[in-house]
Amino acid sequence: MGKIYEIFGSDAFSMTKALMEAAEVVKKIPSGAEVALKPNLVVAKSAESGATTHAGVLSGAIEYLKDHGIRKISIIEGSWVGDRTDRACRAAGYEEISRKYGVPFYDLKRDQARTVDTPFRPMEICNRALDAGYLINLPVLKGHCQTVMTCALKNCKGCLPDREKRRFHADGLMKPIAALASVLRPSLTIVDSICGDLDFEEGGNPVFTGRMYLGEDPVHLDAYGCRLMGLSLSEVPYIKLAEQWGAGTAELREEDMIRLNDPTQGGGYPKPSGKVARLTAGIRQDSACSACYAGLVRALYACGGDHGIPIAIGQGWRGKKFEGLGIGRCCDGASKQVKGCPPTADAISAALTEQDGR
Repeated sequence: MGKIYEIFGSDAFSMTKALMEAAEVVKKIPSGAEVALKPNLVVAKSAESGATTHAGVLSGAIEYLKDHGIRKISIIEGSWVGDRTDRACRAAGYEEISRKYGVPFYDLKRDQARTVDTPFRPMEICNRALDAGYLINLPVLKGHCQTVMTCALKNCKGCLPDREKRRFHADGLMKPIAALASVLRPSLTIVDSICGDLDFEEGGNPVFTGRMYLGEDPVHLDAYGCRLMGLSLSEVPYIKLAEQWGAGTAELREEDMIRLNDPTQGGGYPKPSGKVARLTAGIRQDSACSACYAGLVRALYACGGDHGIPIAIGQGWRGKKFEGLGIGRCCDGASKQVKGCPPTADAISAALTEQDGR
C-alpha cells in the first residue's frame, strides 16, 4: 500500500517542493522520460476562488524537477466544455510560468486522441496524456455539484477531448470516471487542498485548509479526500468502482500517513465569508488553526449546518472548561470532545450527528 505525504502551510511553491523532496520523486522518474504536469484548470478563475490549482504548485514542481536535472517537462490541460483553455491559463498565472521556465503548455482541446478499451466502454483519451513518460496529476480537492467531490480521479477528465467529456456527462459521470482511472493512472498525484471550494467546482466558496498531500495511488488519495471533507465513500461512488476496476485501493491506514510538519503551521483561519460564514455562525472560535477549522466547516456542510450544541475550537481554549462540543486536541476541557490534531471532517460529522440524534 502506498504512502501519503502531507504538509501544512500556505506557500504552495515551498510546500510542493518539500513534498516532492520527502517522497524522493526524482528516483521514480524513468531515465529520459518527459514529465507532463496536469493541473486543474477547469475554468478561467484564480486559485484563490477555490476553483483551480495554485500557480505555486506548478512552479514548485517545475523547479524541483529542474533542480534534479529533469529537462523534458510540459504542462498539459484542457478546460471544461464552454471555456477556452488559453483564457483559463492566463487567469491562473500559468502562461507566465510557462514563459519563465521555458516549459511548453499544450492545450489538450487541440490534441489528437485515440480510443482505448476500458471496463465500461471504449473512450477517447488525448495522446499527450497517454504518451507521457511520467504523468503528474495536480488536482484541487473541492466540492462538485454533480459528483459531490472532485480530486485526483476526476481531474483526469481534463485529458479527454470535448466530445468525450460530453459523453461522460451523458453516461452519468460515475462509471466513466472510474473506467478512465483503470487505463490512465498518473505516476504521481500532488493534491492542492489549500483553499478548495466547499461545494462547487467553479469556485466562489473557498475553504482555507492550508494543506497539501502527495501519493502515487489516486484512489487512495480520493478516499483520504472524502475523509477530509466529511464524506462517506458511498457519497462518491466512482471511488469504490475505480478500486473494483483495479485503479488502486480505498483502504486508509494511519501508518500510511507521513506528515512533514505540524498542522498548526497551516496558519490561522481567515475571516470567512458567504456560505462559510453562515455555516459557522455562533461557533466559539479562538485562534483556530486552518486545518482544524476547515474540518469543522466541511463537517457542518455535510450535516446541513445544524448541530444543536455549543461548539468551541482553537488554541485559545487550551485548559479552559467548556460545556459543549470541543473540536480538536486543544479543546480538552470541553464536556464532549472530538480528538485529533487536526480531527478529520468525518470524525467531526459523526460527533455532530450523534448530538443531533440522527
